[in-house]
Amino acid sequence: MTAQGDFPNAEHDPGKPVGLPESIVPQTSPPSLPSKENPAAKTVPPSLPRRRNEVPPSDESTAEQRPLLPIRPWPHELALQTPGWLASMVVHMALLIILAWFTLPPETGGDMLNHLVASSAVDRGDNLEQLEEASIEELDLETIPRDLPTIEHAVVIPSAEVEPIDATPPAPMRIEFDPSSWRTAPPGDAKGTFDAGTGEPLGLRDGNARAAAVAKYGGSKESEAAVAAGLKWLAAHQMADGGWSFAHQLATDCRGRCRNPGENRFVSSRNAATGLALLPFLGAGQTHKKGQYQKTVQAGLYFLVSRQNPQTGSLWEDGGRMYSHGIASIAVCEAYAMTRDPNLREPAQGAINFIVYAQDPVGGGWRYDPQQPGDTSVVGWQLMALKSGHLAYLSVPAITVRKASQFLDSVQGVGGANYGYTGPGQGPSTEATTAIGLLCRMYLGAKKTDSHMENGIKWLGKRGPNNNLYYDYYATQVMRHWEGEPWKKWNAVMRDELVKSQAKRGHEAGSWFIAGGNNPQARHNQTGGRLYCTAMATMILEVYYRHMPIYAQQSTESEFPLE
Repeated sequence: MTAQGDFPNAEHDPGKPVGLPESIVPQTSPPSLPSKENPAAKTVPPSLPRRRNEVPPSDESTAEQRPLLPIRPWPHELALQTPGWLASMVVHMALLIILAWFTLPPETGGDMLNHLVASSAVDRGDNLEQLEEASIEELDLETIPRDLPTIEHAVVIPSAEVEPIDATPPAPMRIEFDPSSWRTAPPGDAKGTFDAGTGEPLGLRDGNARAAAVAKYGGSKESEAAVAAGLKWLAAHQMADGGWSFAHQLATDCRGRCRNPGENRFVSSRNAATGLALLPFLGAGQTHKKGQYQKTVQAGLYFLVSRQNPQTGSLWEDGGRMYSHGIASIAVCEAYAMTRDPNLREPAQGAINFIVYAQDPVGGGWRYDPQQPGDTSVVGWQLMALKSGHLAYLSVPAITVRKASQFLDSVQGVGGANYGYTGPGQGPSTEATTAIGLLCRMYLGAKKTDSHMENGIKWLGKRGPNNNLYYDYYATQVMRHWEGEPWKKWNAVMRDELVKSQAKRGHEAGSWFIAGGNNPQARHNQTGGRLYCTAMATMILEVYYRHMPIYAQQSTESEFPLE
């Protein structure tokens, strides 16, 4: 988004990843992909691999030598008076030093020391490769000398042993959210589905409830027709393996007939592209169990689950990194929440577990790699995934959510009316990060009577929608939940502009590509390309029924106790 914001580009800090929207730059050592075994049956809480036992190099300093003095009578007398045990000790010490010198290769100690120094200096996020490569077959053995001699008697120094890190997730706890924002299924139906008309958060997505929501909250026949056309285009650009790619022109059905693909350096971000493409289908009530696009959704979910690391639950990948994980996690968790398919429970819980592990233990945020100090853009996707997991009755530790709230405290400005990227007011523009921060506050139970929320809504209203789809996506949700006159004014502009700008001809029909123009914050539209623009625009037009409005009276009538 911004030069230091949500969806960076090549002009952003070249040392930082560029992606969806803050990181898609290939890594030299991406995490390993899961085995072909069914990950749903193997997903376990994330854990760190044991480090190799490393013993610091032994002290190889030689014994202090006695200086050579001129021959005089008294040394002979001194030698005769030296106790035998002292002479024996000196001789044995010398022998031990000589044996150690020939037994241990000189490079071993240096390598181990270098490894320890490098491990302490590396950024926490650079350890993701070790996290992902949990099996011994996948460990990098290049740094271990292959011609080590056999040591019959090794001296182990207990204080030098590296104790394994206990990364066991905390015991399951219900999230202590305000009931008006984080709702669950009605009592007595924990194993049911989110059907239309039940008053549930995802219950407006299908059937008569969807049509009623469109009419009530400001949709139109034209906006619904645009959604249908967007889904058709997305389905036509699914890859043969079931996933999607920002290089949409490679799809069998397209073969280059659609312009404006994403930039080449983002081709590896398949999980991000697939999760982003699946969300509009799920938003329209299409699942792998029912709907016009049942097979399309099924293939997409299978693609994600097959690429999930079965040991850690990670959907992190080369390019998208934590963006990829967050976006793909939302898709898997929503699919499970809508269908209660038992085959999705463990992949969904595993994805949540990885988010819990990846949180910055100090600041409470998320960024490109696990446990890095956070930024508001990445935090938005992870928090939405946690909410989706909560709605699906998955285990989400309350402490994780409290820490996320603490992160928002650290980046808010003007008492919470707007939000920066990594600190208050940071970045050339805070439009997208402010929208993200306000939506996250709504998820966390901020009251509509809060003056800071009111000021934030006024701030967004003055700016209005623009050609920055990332900002529009979050701000539209904020205004939709707020309702009233601010929403009516926003919706009238946003809805009609999207309907008008949708492609109507050729193979591009049903898709969007909105150029950034003079808006430097909209350059990521070109970065993500036509697939990104189409997915985001379709979800914006689904805003009338994707979720129940947080502050609506009927949204709290069948609350499930969050204890």
